Amino acid sequence: MEIIKVVTGALDENCYVLVKGDNCLVIDPGDDFPKIKEVIDGRKVLGVLITHSHFDHIGALRNFLTKRSIKIFKRSNLEEKSYEVGDFKFDCIHTPGHSRDSVSFYFPEDEVMFVGDFIFKESIGRVDLPGGNNNEMNMSIAKILEYDDEIVLYPGHNEETTLGHEKENNPYLK
Repeated sequence: MEIIKVVTGALDENCYVLVKGDNCLVIDPGDDFPKIKEVIDGRKVLGVLITHSHFDHIGALRNFLTKRSIKIFKRSNLEEKSYEVGDFKFDCIHTPGHSRDSVSFYFPEDEVMFVGDFIFKESIGRVDLPGGNNNEMNMSIAKILEYDDEIVLYPGHNEETTLGHEKENNPYLK
């Protein structure tokens, strides 16, 4: 699976386009649809995955809603289970704390996880915004610590990291 990061909007939000052959998934379509569309480059979009619904992560979502063939995956229609969309296989993990609707998407075949604003390199997402909750964040962190250290985490802002690096260097995960 090829992972293409597209940095969008005033808050430099990370949108990800996941590619397998002529198909793709879009994760957190931020604020610059023309930039995202350029990366999609004629591939068929099978689905859009939303880690949480803060404005900087869903600004271009409306551009995908016009096509009925594109399934939108977000907390309100996701259970904690495995999903298969075309050749893409992922697990949904409910990770509230930064927001009530925070979810992470784990692709076990590729050992990658898209965590939105749940975890950043050596930090975590804010819990002082509306819908944030420190107790829920702590429960989500405990849940994610059960996963393998080798998993690459792709956050909603800044650079990727590994879960192992975060276990050793992130003061919020200790």
